[in-house]
Amino acid sequence: MDLREQLKALFPEHQEEETPTLPTSNVWLQDDPLLCKYEKRKGKPITIIEGYNGADNDFKVLAKELKTHLGVGGTVKDDSIIIQGDYRDTIMKLLTEKGFKVKRVGG
Repeated sequence: MDLREQLKALFPEHQEEETPTLPTSNVWLQDDPLLCKYEKRKGKPITIIEGYNGADNDFKVLAKELKTHLGVGGTVKDDSIIIQGDYRDTIMKLLTEKGFKVKRVGG
């Protein structure tokens, strides 16, 4: 007997509610893929995300969500997000979960 059946036995009059799935953010999704690159600057690894053609405000919100989720620093410069460290795999996974198409560039 699983947990749902036990709860139904304890509370027979309870009706289950369907929870709608909402996107985690309200940034504009685009058709073109975002480019996720890896570079070293001054000997330190960075991850660069480029190719977003939406509003600048949405791009800043997306950068803040990524930095908060990863727990690292970064910035938005020249239409690209620069994240400190090599987080290409994690960032690509997060962006695809949000609904973006992501293309890995440079290895």
